[in-house]
This record gives sequence, C-alpha cells and structure tokens, in this order.
Amino acid sequence: MNSKPELEVELSRELIPRNENGPNVVAIGGGAGLAQTLRSVQDYAGSVTAVVSVADDGGSSGRLIEGLDIPPPGDLRKSLLALTPQPSLIGELFNHRFGAADVAGHSLGNLILAALSDLTEDFAAALEVAGNLLRINGRVLPASKRRLLLIASIDGELVDGQVAIGHTEGNVESLRVGPGEALAYSAVVDAITEADQIVLAPGSLYTSLLAALVVPGVAAAVNQSEASLAWVLNLITQDAETLDMDGAAHLAALQAIGGVTRAGTIVAHTGPLEVPPNLESVSISELDALQMGWVVTSGDLSDRESQWPQHDPFKLGSLLGELA
Repeated sequence: MNSKPELEVELSRELIPRNENGPNVVAIGGGAGLAQTLRSVQDYAGSVTAVVSVADDGGSSGRLIEGLDIPPPGDLRKSLLALTPQPSLIGELFNHRFGAADVAGHSLGNLILAALSDLTEDFAAALEVAGNLLRINGRVLPASKRRLLLIASIDGELVDGQVAIGHTEGNVESLRVGPGEALAYSAVVDAITEADQIVLAPGSLYTSLLAALVVPGVAAAVNQSEASLAWVLNLITQDAETLDMDGAAHLAALQAIGGVTRAGTIVAHTGPLEVPPNLESVSISELDALQMGWVVTSGDLSDRESQWPQHDPFKLGSLLGELA
C-alpha cells in the first residue's frame, strides 16, 4: 500500500507571457549563466523554457544526490528563481541557505524540490509544482529526468564528475554523460523543436553548457530545429576549465564536443570590462567565426555594477530580442 499522501496541484497553469506576440524562446545551459540569460529574454519573449544541465555533483546538490535518486536540484532552482516575476516570500524561502547544524550549506529550495520529488514520485512534476508555487513566467525542464554523471577525457585521462572536470587543467578531448542509456527528456526535445529562438547560455563551457548539450538527443534537436540560434559568448575565461581559450577555441569546442553542427549568431561583448587577475577576456573575430560558419553581433553587454564580470540582463535582452 502506498503510504505517500496525494499531492493535489494544478499542473495545467496557463503561462502569462510578458509579450503576447513575442517569440517562443528556449535557453540551454546551467548555473548562474543560464539564470542571467533567463532574466534577459523575459522582456521580449512570448514564452520561455529553460533546459538545464543535470550533471552537477558539488555543493548542496552533490550532498543530496548521494542519498536521493533525483537529478541535482541546484541549477534548476536558480532557473526557477530567475523566472519568478517579482520578489516574494516564497522566492526568498527557495533562495535561503542554512548556515549551521546538519543542514549547513543546503539551500531550502533544493530541499523543497527533493521533498516535492518524493511526494510526486516524478522530478519533472516536482519542478512543475515548484513553478506554480513561485508563479514563474515560463517552464524549467531538466535536460534528462535522471541524475547524470559527466565524464571527460582530459589529455588522455578519464575524469569523472562535474566538479573534478571543472578543476582539472588540460585539453578536454571528449565529453559524455552516463549511464549509457541516458536520454534527453522528451519534453526538452519537443520544446526545442517548437522554439522560435534557441539561446545557448554563457557560463562554465564544459560543465554547464556542454554538459546539457551532450545529453543524447539535445544537440540533435538543436541541429534539426528551424529556430534562430544565438550563443552568448562568455565574458572571461574560467580558471582551469577554459584557461587560455579564446573565442575561436570556445566555438571549436561547441561544435566538436558539444555536437552543435548548425550555424548561428555569436553574441559577444565589446567595451570596458574589468578582468580578474590570471584570467582573460573572451572575444572572437568576425573572420574566425565566419570560417567556422557563424556570424558575430556585439555590443556593450557587461553589468558595470557587478563585483564579478557578468552580463547585464537588460543590455543582453535588448540584443537577443533583435535577433529573435
């Protein structure tokens, strides 16, 4: 006998677009880069769908997936909060992080998602319920409905796990996810197929963006889609993961390792940028991009008030809206 209580939720909530005539936008990636992209596209999009990597094994998410058979909730929580229309008590609760006792380091939102997954017995349904609670303006979908292990070949050595890959210096030769039978969530493939615009988010190149694209079925759906394709180029390199990689090297990895074989538009920053020590700004010439089948559009996209280089949502949204 199933002792779990029935969870009565409205799963057919009609999304209220900010722009009824706007495009259907799908953004792919993970972490803070995807969250910032979701904030950017909301002002011009008719509907927004986030496709989020589920290979995270660090922090609160890493601790939770050790004992629970669920995808890591952290990046999904960030995307949910990015689509929350205004500050609210429930939003503050989802964002709250404990500082002491057994729950030290855990985000309450991650624990809520874990609890909802246990109650609904379906992680995708748990995200839908969480979206209803937060009244998000869009959808958040896991790249796969199961927890995945990210596996890379770096300078000929196999490295397992997102955290380990992100901290290992060297040339990433290949990237895949396990277990071997893992597939993209069918709703993700449908969303990409139906999109008017696909935005590849900035952030950790291998452990966020490519971690989502290498889930079998995701890159293939992007390649087959008739939607316009835009890739937001990172502002700066990342220690270990993309150290010394210029924009052309980022694009080569997107094509060869991420499996994105179709053409698109690279959205790049030009203008002042304070780069932290030992890192470099990332740029790509129009000629290099053209030789690889892409075009470049650029503008001043940085958030001048941020303590760490990141895209300004309004600036980025204005440029992406012109491309949609």
